[in-house]
Amino acid sequence: MDIESFREYCLSLPGTTEGMKWDHLCFMIEEKIFVLVDLDTHGFCMKCTPEEFDGLAAKDGVKQAPHFAKKQWVFVDNLELFNLTELKQHISRSRELVLSKLPKKIQAKYV
Repeated sequence: MDIESFREYCLSLPGTTEGMKWDHLCFMIEEKIFVLVDLDTHGFCMKCTPEEFDGLAAKDGVKQAPHFAKKQWVFVDNLELFNLTELKQHISRSRELVLSKLPKKIQAKYV
């Protein structure tokens, strides 16, 4: 997936906004980041479940995300590491995990 298609997919998820933080493109729900993209390398950080974390971090091209690892975030070297279906599933799951930490009233807007 190229960066523009990746951006379009992220923005297609309900409630998603984009912005820049720390010189990275961020995709957010209710101002909470669920994907952080390095525009130079197209590497990105995403949240995963504790069960997925070790398996993903052990995969070639994936590592614990600097400054985020203790909260089960991984850094993926590039957008080509996963096939299209896997990539969309991971991004959608990251969004769901971030949304699940928000108040129930806010979550209800996206059900």
